[in-house]
Amino acid sequence: MKTNKYVEDLKAKTAAELAEELTAAKKELFNLRFQNATNQLDNTSRIREVRRNIARIQTVITEKAGK
Repeated sequence: MKTNKYVEDLKAKTAAELAEELTAAKKELFNLRFQNATNQLDNTSRIREVRRNIARIQTVITEKAGK
């Protein structure tokens, strides 16, 4: 499955790379919300996907901090 591969890739990254990835995802989410508010967004399901990716990144960060 696609999400399993994504999570495996996240787990292979360092804490700094995860923080970078999280920042990029949050910027993308902000831009998507802005486009949605101005009715320029075609694929609204992308917002949900990015939100879930942010949650996945944060989960991996938490798991690494616990070790």
